[in-house]
Amino acid sequence: MSQGRPELPEQSVERTRVLRSMVSTEELRRRPSRCPDYAAENRALIALAQALATSPEDIVQRLAETALSLCQAHSAGLSLLEDGDRKSNFHWRAIAGQWTPHIDGGTPRDFGPCGTVLDQNVAMVCSHPELDFPYWASIKPVLEEGLLIPFYVNGEAVGTIWVVAHDTSRRFDAEDLRVMTSLATFAAATYQTWLSVNATQRIVAMVESSDDAIISKDLNGTIATWNTGAERIFGYAAEEVIGKPITILIPLDRRQEEDEIIEHIRHGRRVEHFETVRIRKDGTKADISLTVSPVRNSAGKIVAASKIARDITERKRSEKHIASLAREAEHRAKNMLAIVQATVRLTEADTPGELKHAIEGRIRALANVHALFVQSRWTGAELHGLVTQELSPYRRDGETRVRVEGPSLLLEPNTAQTMAVTLHELATNAAKYGALSVPSGKIQVEWSRVTDGRIVLRWTETGGPAVKPPTRKGFGTRVMESMIQQEMGEFRVDWRVEGLACEISMPA
Repeated sequence: MSQGRPELPEQSVERTRVLRSMVSTEELRRRPSRCPDYAAENRALIALAQALATSPEDIVQRLAETALSLCQAHSAGLSLLEDGDRKSNFHWRAIAGQWTPHIDGGTPRDFGPCGTVLDQNVAMVCSHPELDFPYWASIKPVLEEGLLIPFYVNGEAVGTIWVVAHDTSRRFDAEDLRVMTSLATFAAATYQTWLSVNATQRIVAMVESSDDAIISKDLNGTIATWNTGAERIFGYAAEEVIGKPITILIPLDRRQEEDEIIEHIRHGRRVEHFETVRIRKDGTKADISLTVSPVRNSAGKIVAASKIARDITERKRSEKHIASLAREAEHRAKNMLAIVQATVRLTEADTPGELKHAIEGRIRALANVHALFVQSRWTGAELHGLVTQELSPYRRDGETRVRVEGPSLLLEPNTAQTMAVTLHELATNAAKYGALSVPSGKIQVEWSRVTDGRIVLRWTETGGPAVKPPTRKGFGTRVMESMIQQEMGEFRVDWRVEGLACEISMPA
């Protein structure tokens, strides 16, 4: 692609080969994501709607400029398929940013990133397309990373909308994917209306295709228009609500907000990104973000209000979940640090090396159980995983030395943490003095849930050196007893001559 109208490269049939430059958008979800700016997004969509009514011939370029701005990209644009060449090439009819000199350039439909996106029918990330499509090598500045979204009109492929970074100073994330997916939906609707003859029909089509509720009401709060987005969010069909007061959607304790919004509208002021709660037809509540604008008649007098309502229920639920996880993580971190401090303070050893080894082992046991917490999203840890994880170094020869048996039980985090440290202490003792200190020694670990709902775990050693009861309690025994008692559990040890036997009873 070059400035003006270059000769497009010939098509290639290599459409099924593995491409190095095209990857899944899963990569974006693994990156840290910026916070959504719904207010800016709402303003941009309203501006596009206004542009569609006043200058529809510029709407495609305005879409490119909107994508550039919302995603803070270096270049943005639309690649469109056209009937003039039987849709065999993508044409860049709208570009914003550093690639503006390439306006009206293009790429082959069947040999390029845009074609790959339509073939896969998914959004994709592109990086250095010259790796797969040699003609890209001459296009400057380079495409360091691009996000491409397909869009269709009435089920027919129209093209792609894309944003590009030309160096590593800008990397896209999951929020850019969300914004671009939303904008692609809007772009498809807008492009469809752009092809229409009547400007009024264009606006109606755009409003009806929106996922947001777009509602108009007079200054008395009577509903005048109601789109399909409003029907989807609130559950009412248009004929059920048009002519009725907007308060049908508003909880009693929120109606003062509506009076304040109308007062703003009467004074010609917009209300932007106002978060509130509304009631659906079925009585359930929805978290909503509102943008409300005054509507003027031909004489300039304010006669109504236009409202865009976005359902943010899922976002609010996610925010609460994240806050809950943060509190849980903080609690677990404090708890773990307290245990680490106690471990360091109370651990005894004859040499610095032995001291270091003892501390490292106990902290490693805590780290291992926290890895299991992450796997379960902090709901707890599976007991079988705790046991096998701690005894895995001693099971290299199969089940001949260690036997593990018990039902599937998910332990609450505090209980799991206590059990992890206890198992570590028992395994460490067995490796130093008990059954695991000699080749002939064996260990059996079994557990069950008893009638009162408690968990009973039994640790039995055989085949090791003859056992003598200790003359004093070591740190390992003291820490096990202390932690188990804190969890309302019981700890019993039988120093049998043939091997240590231990029974732990804890709340499920």
